Amino acid sequence: MTEFAIVLPVLVLLVFAVIQFGITFNNYLALTDAARAGARKAAVSRLSGNGSGAGVSATRAAAADLKQSNLDVTVSSSWTQGEDVSVTATYPYSISLLGLVVKSGRLSTTVTERVE
Repeated sequence: MTEFAIVLPVLVLLVFAVIQFGITFNNYLALTDAARAGARKAAVSRLSGNGSGAGVSATRAAAADLKQSNLDVTVSSSWTQGEDVSVTATYPYSISLLGLVVKSGRLSTTVTERVE
């Protein structure tokens, strides 16, 4: 029992660290998938007149699990057929253990598609 009482806090801290990392990694995967959807929508919306707006809207719609007020999306392209369109999405993260912030920053991903 004494050994278990000594090891238990370390094990609990390790489990909480794994959970926090999993949440952050899930947010990164959601962000990357949303940027991919936005880049695809922007790439096929050249003739719509607002390809940038379509890309941002598609990115935000695909990132429904993320808090929209913290999600930043930028779309850049020359909108010439055959050129590239890039969608960059960023989202904040914070890894905390027992109320103490261990690491924080911004997750960022960029996806590039060819304008059709």
